[in-house]
Amino acid sequence: MLKAVRLNSTTYPVEEAERAELARAGAELIAIEGQEPHEILAVAEDCDALLVVSSPLPGSVIERLSRCRVIARLGAGTDKIDVAAATRRGIVVTNVPDFCLNEQAEHTLALLLAFARRLPFMMEAMRTHNWSARHHPGVHRVAGQTLGLIGFGASAQAVAQRAAAFGLRLLAWVRDSAKYQAIAKQYGAELVPLDRLLSESDFVSIHLPLCDETRHLLSTDRLGRLKPTAVLINTSRGAIIDEAALVQLLQQRKIAGAALDVFDGIDVFALPGTPARHPLLELENVMLTPHCAGSSVESSRESKVRGARNAADVLLGIRPRHVVNADVVPRTPFAVDHSANGNR
Repeated sequence: MLKAVRLNSTTYPVEEAERAELARAGAELIAIEGQEPHEILAVAEDCDALLVVSSPLPGSVIERLSRCRVIARLGAGTDKIDVAAATRRGIVVTNVPDFCLNEQAEHTLALLLAFARRLPFMMEAMRTHNWSARHHPGVHRVAGQTLGLIGFGASAQAVAQRAAAFGLRLLAWVRDSAKYQAIAKQYGAELVPLDRLLSESDFVSIHLPLCDETRHLLSTDRLGRLKPTAVLINTSRGAIIDEAALVQLLQQRKIAGAALDVFDGIDVFALPGTPARHPLLELENVMLTPHCAGSSVESSRESKVRGARNAADVLLGIRPRHVVNADVVPRTPFAVDHSANGNR
């Protein structure tokens, strides 16, 4: 049988449907946690398929995958995978970019509303019998306030669709404004320069992938353009924000707060119970969630099953719908192309 290795099996347990998908390609699924290179290579060096949720896959690991034909990301982002190294080795990299659009949009709006209504403060006030908390000076009507969306791809559009129901004014920034003019108009969003978005928005939400161009996009200078009453929301990738600069801004109360689901300096993919030390964990003007914006019973299963299906397709000589390194010359050529099909 072919050998498929599934990483992160402790932090993200394997679904039986994953095994079934690999079985149809004649592959046996071997499940390990494998967060370190030596742990991965001890089992996966001779694998035919490698399935990963959160473990980093640097070039030093990928270069030693002697038989691997596919690295299947059971999720969307591939910033932890050295895609260039995989391409050089003829390894197809696949992902499931649209598995949690609803969940991420719902979580973004939940963070926005919870901060706007100061729900953590109100809940603590109830526990301490502080009935006058209802007069909190930071609670303002959401309708009429401005939400700035950094990026306007599918996840930002899902947020825009929901935000309109709350009467929020929508601004958006994209690098290619001409490409998004029509779709922005459809959602009632005005495309503006990034500096204007930062200076006018009451809430700023990030919806970009992490790459060289977006790493620390929100630097000290750009963060300094936020209004003192602004709230920064991030459900995308932590390193898009200069985290040290954000901490300083929050400590000095130069913005109202931040609601973060992703982090640069906190490893939320460590094994459960692993302690963390970070200034964000000590601040009162932040809301923090453990990278759960995309999580639901439905999205978790979908990411795993569709990711395993991508791996099985490659082993069967079928080009799956979502190939990250589209220019790869695969070790085994594709006989069938499903890339134009819908969700499989």
